[in-house]
Amino acid sequence: MNPEASSLWRAPRWALAIMLAGLAMLGPFSIDTYLPAFSGIAAALEATPVQMQQTLSSYLLGFAVMNLFHGALSDSFGRRPVVLWGMAVFTLASVGCALSGSIGQLVFWRTVQGMSAGAGMVVSRAIIRDMFAPSEAQRVMSQVTIFFGVAPAIAPMIGGFLFVHADWHAIFWFLVAVGAVLFVANWRLLPETLHQDMVQPFRFRPLMRDYWRLCSNRRFILLALASGIPFNGMFLYVLSAPVFVGEHLGLAPTQFFWFFCFAIGGIMGGAWLSGRLAGKIRPKQQIRRGFIIMFVFASLNVLLNLLLPPHPFWALPVIGAFSFGWALMVPVVTLMVLDEVPERRGMASSLQACIGSAANAVVAGLVVPLLMHSTLALALGSMAMMAIGLSAWLAVKREMA
Repeated sequence: MNPEASSLWRAPRWALAIMLAGLAMLGPFSIDTYLPAFSGIAAALEATPVQMQQTLSSYLLGFAVMNLFHGALSDSFGRRPVVLWGMAVFTLASVGCALSGSIGQLVFWRTVQGMSAGAGMVVSRAIIRDMFAPSEAQRVMSQVTIFFGVAPAIAPMIGGFLFVHADWHAIFWFLVAVGAVLFVANWRLLPETLHQDMVQPFRFRPLMRDYWRLCSNRRFILLALASGIPFNGMFLYVLSAPVFVGEHLGLAPTQFFWFFCFAIGGIMGGAWLSGRLAGKIRPKQQIRRGFIIMFVFASLNVLLNLLLPPHPFWALPVIGAFSFGWALMVPVVTLMVLDEVPERRGMASSLQACIGSAANAVVAGLVVPLLMHSTLALALGSMAMMAIGLSAWLAVKREMA
């Protein structure tokens, strides 16, 4: 923790949480906003469904690769410069997406978008731990997750509205505006939270050696898997939303917000409860409760898909409850990951984000195209993601003090 933290931010804690949430939400917001326009973009650019899926997987791949460096760069050059450069590049990449005249151009600029969008998410985690002690950091992390949940809930509503009343280009011009607002807000308000005594020299080979040592840390990897992989139990539904919501559940593009309201509402509810429980129950007990909720509703999802035809009445609440369980436990596990290497929190946040976003990219590029044409297959895929995370947590919890 930065010893001068109390003097760096004098406004209310929730105000900092809102600003950091704005940074953290940029990645998922860039996905959720354009999903309702998938079919329209494909028709305008004469793209196949596989090519359109590449606009997702290329974004997530760029997101994963650059996540290895955002945190390490912030350990060396400061949190503030990395955030500002990330927002600037994201804004320019969004301009490129808006002006794309072919699917190849759109895939390229989506990759650049992904490479820059992760800066806010990675560095915001390190900023929280720079500024707050563990129990307080859990509360702030939970507040960030709550505010973060608002944007993806409204993103498909905005995307659907812009697509119906303007065209798909308007969606990316909207993201240009979002990037510009975040750049200005952070340029004016964000303090530098990295203390001078914690600055690390940036040298590529030593950095790669540090990453290798961290990758060899069994406890770190298992915690990263426990926090990141279960998210894909919900995220695969987000990635397959054009098919799942539009075809299986029969909702129109302007009704996509119902799906996101349940999914993100679950995340917000779980994050709120996580913050309320901070310091009141043991971290392992809170994590156990989160996994129990995910296990119960993942199992129920499979059972309902075996017995009933797809219907929004039961499908959406089950996904929301699964999201609630994930959000209940993930702030605690994330702080455990960062505290594995307190002297290099930026690097730890980078590697954690890289593992999670690499899994997201695999799910987007390989898993979703295989599963999205069957609601039962999606339910089984969600169960499998939860099981991987649960296995990782069971393997590491015995080593936790």
